[in-house]
Amino acid sequence: MLDADFFRRWLDAATAAVDREAARLTELDSPIGDADHGSNLQRGFVAVSAALEKEPPATPGGVLTLAGRQLISTVGGASGPLYGTLLRRTGKALGDAPEVSEAEFAAALRTGVDAVMTLGGAAPGDKTMIDALVPAVDALDTSFDVAATAAEQGALATTPMQARKGRASYLGERSIGHQDPGATSSALLIGALVEAARDE
Repeated sequence: MLDADFFRRWLDAATAAVDREAARLTELDSPIGDADHGSNLQRGFVAVSAALEKEPPATPGGVLTLAGRQLISTVGGASGPLYGTLLRRTGKALGDAPEVSEAEFAAALRTGVDAVMTLGGAAPGDKTMIDALVPAVDALDTSFDVAATAAEQGALATTPMQARKGRASYLGERSIGHQDPGATSSALLIGALVEAARDE
C-alpha cells in the first residue's frame, strides 16, 4: 500500500530529477518552444517541496492536490496548468484514504492524464507530454519500472513526430527531429516513482 510518505518521496525525487535535468529540458525547448521549460518546472517543483515540508498533508490525495495547486500558482506558461491539473485531479480521484493500492493509484493517475488531455486538447501522437504519460499509465498496472521505461520510450518517440498542439505546432514541419520537452519532463516524473519505491 502507498501512504502519504510515499507520495512525498515521489515528489521529492521528481524535484531532484527536474533540478538535475533543467538545462537539458530548456535545451530541448529552445528550438521548438520558449526555452524556459526547465527553469519553469524547476521553480515549480522547488515550491512544491517547500509547501509539502511546511505543512505535510496526511493522505496521498492531500499530497498530490497540494502539489498540483502549487504548480498552477508558481509555474508560468502551459506547463504549470498542465502539470498542476495532472497532480490535482489525480489527488482528488484518490480522495481522503490514508493509504491507496498501486491499482487505485494507476486508476487515479489515468483520471489525471484524461484531465490533461481535455485541458490541452492533445491526444497521443500530437508530440506533447501525453505521448509519455499515456504509455506510462497503460503500464502502471505491471510495475513502476515498466511504466518508467514506457514513458521514456514515449518521450523518445516524439522526435520524428510533427507537433500538432502547443507552441511547437506553430513551427509545422520544422518541429520534426526534436524530442518534445514536455514528454521528456513527464518521463522524469514517472521515473521518480521508481526511486520513491526504492527508498521505502
